Amino acid sequence: MAEITWSAVARVGVDLSKRVFQVHAVDRAGRVLLAKPMSPDRFFAWCAELPAGCLVAMEACGGAHHAARRLRLLGLDARLIAGHFVTPYRMAGRSGKNDANDAAAICEAAGRPHMRFVPIKSAQQQGQLSVHRLREGYKEERTTLINRIRGLLAEFGIAVAQSPEALRLALPALIEDASNEVPGIARLALQRAHLHWVDIDLQIAWCDERIAAHVRSDERATKAAQLLGIGPLTASALVATVDDFSQFKNARQFGAWLGLVPSQNSTGGKARLGRITKRGDDYLRTLLIQGAKSAVMTADKRQDRISQWLVQLKERVGWQKAVVALANKNARIVWAVLTRGLAFDPDHVPIAPHERVALDDAAAARP
Repeated sequence: MAEITWSAVARVGVDLSKRVFQVHAVDRAGRVLLAKPMSPDRFFAWCAELPAGCLVAMEACGGAHHAARRLRLLGLDARLIAGHFVTPYRMAGRSGKNDANDAAAICEAAGRPHMRFVPIKSAQQQGQLSVHRLREGYKEERTTLINRIRGLLAEFGIAVAQSPEALRLALPALIEDASNEVPGIARLALQRAHLHWVDIDLQIAWCDERIAAHVRSDERATKAAQLLGIGPLTASALVATVDDFSQFKNARQFGAWLGLVPSQNSTGGKARLGRITKRGDDYLRTLLIQGAKSAVMTADKRQDRISQWLVQLKERVGWQKAVVALANKNARIVWAVLTRGLAFDPDHVPIAPHERVALDDAAAARP
């Protein structure tokens, strides 16, 4: 069995977990050669005996990029598949979801000729993204803490204006005010909460410093940060997440990968477009839309072509649709800037595809 497994395996599907890897291996004819759980150490030792270039597929999940990097060091063709692309190949359907069926579905999905795979991130990419994830966690923690402080003050009949800055300014005075009915133990609790708030702000500031340093040191992030509605945070996240923008064959595909294009429900030759698909990376899409919001709201103060287009678009369809349209445009501009080595120009006049072909032919014909 070991000889058959090592020499005849053509494709392997692996369902990952913390302590057990469910393995499903088939030969070139699709016959099942191995279907069993393994410990991670046993799995990597078994993979070392597989033929070079053997396809090993996994779902894109926590730890999958690390496992894929280890498998590539062994000379194997490690690939990651998004979970929603695997589900249709589970033969038992939703009612039969288990590790064995998931591994079989991953193996089957990986063999489809038109399957789209998730690019494997390097350790450096994941390291930079860890700063972004940490910052998002601090932001959520800060919002929770602010709401908790407001709730504690409301118990004693104290209401403060909604903005966090108003609460930040009023909180020290409320803690020291002896005229309110807040008891001593509650004042100590509020004081501890206030100190925790200050500490969270310091942690977020540290994350911002690391992200700014990444943008300064990375030429691609510096170029992306020059766009209207894209700041250091978005530029750093784009470069750290995508890395190789040429993996998308055009700008439209990149915008669709981010979920910024309208969904379709078309039939009978009649096209029906709905809301944006919201596929892809939620974090990147949120950053692009939030950044576009600030650019749309200040577009009337600028005179470049993009800002003039935004002013007209906002009047025609409303500011919310204009924000999403700019986010999609920014994604496409980022792709063009980083794949063609161009500099961002807000007054750029796009060239039609047939005109670009004519220019390329003319350039090729020159001696």
